[in-house]
Amino acid sequence: MNTTPITVPSPPEGQDLATVAMRFEVTPIPVTDFDRAKAFYQRLGWRLDIDVQFSEKVRAVQFTPPGSPASIQFGPPGPAPLQRLLLVVEDIEAARAELVDRGIDVGEIWNAVPGQPPKPGRDPEGRSYFSQAVFSDPDGNQWVLQEVTERIPGRV
Repeated sequence: MNTTPITVPSPPEGQDLATVAMRFEVTPIPVTDFDRAKAFYQRLGWRLDIDVQFSEKVRAVQFTPPGSPASIQFGPPGPAPLQRLLLVVEDIEAARAELVDRGIDVGEIWNAVPGQPPKPGRDPEGRSYFSQAVFSDPDGNQWVLQEVTERIPGRV
């Protein structure tokens, strides 16, 4: 239960907000071996949306995390792996335990107040956004589990 309110400044007066709906649905992640990456994301328990070989050199593989409206697609290796890809969870201990049970190497849970160094364990006050744990895929793309039980006002 969140005991400390989070203060978020209101948008500036007269802010020009877009009116056409634009949904973020998919992002490419760099992988060196599609089959190895596919096995990893299946082990996470994510839904395999597509695995289509269009030509000898073109393959499309897409996964969606459980409960997420957004997906990932495998792309060619880039100059560096992606970092701090956020996975919002309601119970970080349960999420971490499930991944560990699935054979995923997940770091210990830690918490941090913005601007302060991290401390081991869940946030003692149970505040949203403060408790996290990290794991990486075989290509070094880093995923962060972030516990959110109460959204910042105005967020869905």
